Amino acid sequence: MGKKLEFITPELMRFIGEQKIFFVGTAAAEGNVNVSPKGTDSFRVIDKNKIVWLNLTGSGNETAAHLLKNTRMTIMFCAFEGKPMILRLYGKAKIYHKRDSAFNDLSHLFPENIGARQIIEMKVDLVQTSCGFAVPFMDFKEERTTLNNWAVKQGEDKIEDYWKNRNTQSIDGFETNILED
Repeated sequence: MGKKLEFITPELMRFIGEQKIFFVGTAAAEGNVNVSPKGTDSFRVIDKNKIVWLNLTGSGNETAAHLLKNTRMTIMFCAFEGKPMILRLYGKAKIYHKRDSAFNDLSHLFPENIGARQIIEMKVDLVQTSCGFAVPFMDFKEERTTLNNWAVKQGEDKIEDYWKNRNTQSIDGFETNILED
């Protein structure tokens, strides 16, 4: 059954590397809780207590808005094939935008993506595994290319316009600071 750990073990690092999707959970003190699925080649384990992930342009920017209010974040992986398992990483996170030197320092870890919006870094202070016995088996077919194709078609200027129009506030009206400090 479930275990609580203080760090990501080598076995769990391998498990993370095999997953095609992860889920990010954040919440401010008030307003809506956000759970967001993430895919593509966008997650890296830096060490046993630190991860980073590349946040791509999307219809909302809830994670960024929540992290400015409350740095708590949970990341969840589920085994949809092979041995059943759910893995949760709990910790405190920081947002890095393209204007931040840390974004540039970390961006080399990911494939180039014109839709890259932020890099999120999380200090992991609790790792929890659980059985995953009720998680269904699902076969991975392929990555969707729709978001990347859209970003390439838009180009940097139109993506920045998109951020101005759709990514500066959360659904609860919280600022995301995508375009300013």
